[in-house]
Amino acid sequence: MRIKYTISVIFIVALVIIEKENNIISQVSDKLTPKLTPLLLLSASLLSAAQHNVSTDISSHQHVNPHLENSTLSIQQSAAGGRKHILLLATTRTGSSFVGEFFNQQGSNMFYLFEPLWHVERMLTIETGGTNASVAGPAYRDVLRQLLLCDFSLLESFIEPPPQDHVTAALFRRESSQSLCEDPVCMPFVRKVFERYHCRVRRCGPLNLTLASQSCMQKQHRVIKSVRVRQLETLQPLAEDPRLDMTFIQLVRDPRAVLASRMVAFSSKYNVWKRWAVDGDLPVDEDEVRKLKGNCDNIRTSAEIGLKQPPWLSGRYMLVRYEDIARFPMRKAAEMYDFIGIPFTAKVEEWILKNTQVSKEVSGVYSTQKNSSEQVEKWRFSIPFKLVQLVQKVCGPTMTLFGYKFAENKDMLTDKSVSLIEERTFL
Repeated sequence: MRIKYTISVIFIVALVIIEKENNIISQVSDKLTPKLTPLLLLSASLLSAAQHNVSTDISSHQHVNPHLENSTLSIQQSAAGGRKHILLLATTRTGSSFVGEFFNQQGSNMFYLFEPLWHVERMLTIETGGTNASVAGPAYRDVLRQLLLCDFSLLESFIEPPPQDHVTAALFRRESSQSLCEDPVCMPFVRKVFERYHCRVRRCGPLNLTLASQSCMQKQHRVIKSVRVRQLETLQPLAEDPRLDMTFIQLVRDPRAVLASRMVAFSSKYNVWKRWAVDGDLPVDEDEVRKLKGNCDNIRTSAEIGLKQPPWLSGRYMLVRYEDIARFPMRKAAEMYDFIGIPFTAKVEEWILKNTQVSKEVSGVYSTQKNSSEQVEKWRFSIPFKLVQLVQKVCGPTMTLFGYKFAENKDMLTDKSVSLIEERTFL
């Protein structure tokens, strides 16, 4: 199965490259010679990893992970209230880093990973000139599966520069995972080795992925946060994998607030929107508007599937609005823990209290420390009404599904006595 998937992905990526670059294969009629590109190197790397993982899936997992010797044992563990596997799915600027800390702060029984798919997206973007959904979806799914099983070998194929002997100084946002910065994963500090995302609470050497895997296997539960999965249905095989007891939490936010936040956080990428904010009429056929519509449609489609609770998602899907978390962080955190079926600890409760009532001085763009209730209304005073109208036109069905009210005029937009959030229960 793994080899079939990899060959399929490699083939699709190759087609994308061939379509974009006519010089991949020499056009000399008597010497058709493939051009050795980074794509082919990536393909070989993935095939090697896939072959390794096929044997791992059918035999070697007994060696790598004694807790997952076979499907029957995994089912028994789940039925007895055993290990949980959680995916926190979101898009950028929806508060996912903040919500991820609800699990990262759980303590010794939780293995949490922050955006490991960053490496996959980056590699596929470099090789194809963009993230092709038909390639990215299966790649994301299978990397997530292996990580939830504490196997980092497939992820290693996407890390640049490649890890040496399973050791890397290049893992994206390592410092955002407590599990990767604690004993025994935290190795002695190595001088003259630059690690951009180094641990901040203590000095550690480059990340040993073998030790990370061992730490993962020793934890009771596993959580991964990602803003890169576009379609929930691509993850169905994870829900049906007998080795995994999956829960999918989809975090959404008012698309008007998302746009306002992205215009600040990703300023250079939103120059077009900033220009529209001060110029005259808004063109409705611009690429940026189509991207906005595509994002809203993907979010809505995934949520519609989740809320319908098909058999593979029955009891496994939860929709959470950022606005509800910001207004009632303790209540929503407790609801998430209860839905998953794991205890809500005092340590998490303490972190929430500490990080939802802070001053503006420590509440930066990327901070997980914010005065939560203030964040809900902030966007209403930061973008002009004409941009709000455009978002409402493009993302109307998505807003309606999630209970976000339309602002009918500028006065309504800036009137804080008028709520733009309907009270909804999505469980």
